[in-house]
Amino acid sequence: MAKGGGKRALRGRAGRMQGGRGSGRASSGQVRFWGKHAVEAALKNPERKHHKLWATREGIDSLDGELPDNFPVEYAQAPDLARLVTKDTPHQGLVLECAPLEDVHLEDVLVIADGRPVVVLDQVTDPHNVGAILRSAAAFDAAAIVTQDRHAPPESGVVAKSASGALETVAWVRVVNLARALEQIAEAGYWRIGMAGEADATLAEAMPDTPVALVMGAEGDGMRHNIAGHCDALAKLPISSSIESLNVSNATAIALYAIATRSS
Repeated sequence: MAKGGGKRALRGRAGRMQGGRGSGRASSGQVRFWGKHAVEAALKNPERKHHKLWATREGIDSLDGELPDNFPVEYAQAPDLARLVTKDTPHQGLVLECAPLEDVHLEDVLVIADGRPVVVLDQVTDPHNVGAILRSAAAFDAAAIVTQDRHAPPESGVVAKSASGALETVAWVRVVNLARALEQIAEAGYWRIGMAGEADATLAEAMPDTPVALVMGAEGDGMRHNIAGHCDALAKLPISSSIESLNVSNATAIALYAIATRSS
């Protein structure tokens, strides 16, 4: 990435650009990211094809590294950038439009996973939750998250902002059939633990010495019956009876920490 010689002169205000406020899904198949961590991580990812960067001069100066020569930058004022992102979103002077990442295949991830945990999400559709789970997956060195393509949010600015850069570093595998994916994960030597508040065993009691695939259900409905049936064990977090449950992203972070710190 390069910051300096490649800066281009102002060519107009961002408020006149195509596309306006939205979820971070730009037109013509592009995605739009905002905020320093999400934009910087996308710029540094060699697998990401970049289209255009709208930025304040302060935003450009905040980047770690330099933009390449002739990188398409349009300078704008902060209020103009606010028109390109979701309402009341802190863009930090940076809005990047780029292509979505290429699809990642489960078999390829499992080959190089080297025993690192895999997080399977059953119909977790909130982009903030998926982004936060990606961030926790990066923090605890998970190999990937796996979602069903029809019941998960698309790659977007909301996901990227919540992931704080992890969208570029953690593999996100989308599959047609989640039950079949769980069978494939088991064949790769993983013990599949479904997190369910009604389980008898705690996560610590259900923890094996082998690699773990952590299966998380949607808030409210939890895991579907068929998905629970494809788990080797069901487990719960030992939370206080004064609260019914945790947010799915918080529960995932705690479970990943427990996996990372388990006794060998």
